[in-house]
Amino acid sequence: MKKEFNLMKELFDFIKTIIICFLLVYLITQFLFRPIKVKGTSMYPTLNDGDYGISNVILKNINGINRFDIVVIKLKDSNEYLIKRVIGLPNDVISYKDDKLYINGNVVSEEFLNTEYVKNYISENFTDNIQEIVVNDNEYFCMGDNRPHSRDSRYYGTFFKEQIISKDVFVVFPLDRFGSDVK
Repeated sequence: MKKEFNLMKELFDFIKTIIICFLLVYLITQFLFRPIKVKGTSMYPTLNDGDYGISNVILKNINGINRFDIVVIKLKDSNEYLIKRVIGLPNDVISYKDDKLYINGNVVSEEFLNTEYVKNYISENFTDNIQEIVVNDNEYFCMGDNRPHSRDSRYYGTFFKEQIISKDVFVVFPLDRFGSDVK
């Protein structure tokens, strides 16, 4: 009888430990950091296909979402996530003409773009011309850094603030890119 009691106690302790671990993982990934895996080349060369990293949830909640932040977006009505860069903020009027970004009528430099990669792109324009788009309240216009190979706000439309779940990326794998803090 004593052995059975110890077995039940051990089983209870094991189940309790599993529940606590799941709860901790859930809390960490919902409120602190989210693990991410880069799929595709839409953020190349900033992020590479197959990169693993963590993205900051708490920093997004404390500092908000700023222009040119890299963000993780959850698509509506699906279980898909996108990693893109914020170009247009709420109430902005944005457009592109001849590879130049215009925000509220002013040319804005995109210094995060890899100039060597952009310069070597075969096509006439790295970013197709985009007519003026008004970004509504609580919405963001986001694009990939590899403009010719990105499905982003040009395809999906603007993203609601609630769809942006984290920002910035700290690469943890592959090891040769470990520590790349991409913002």
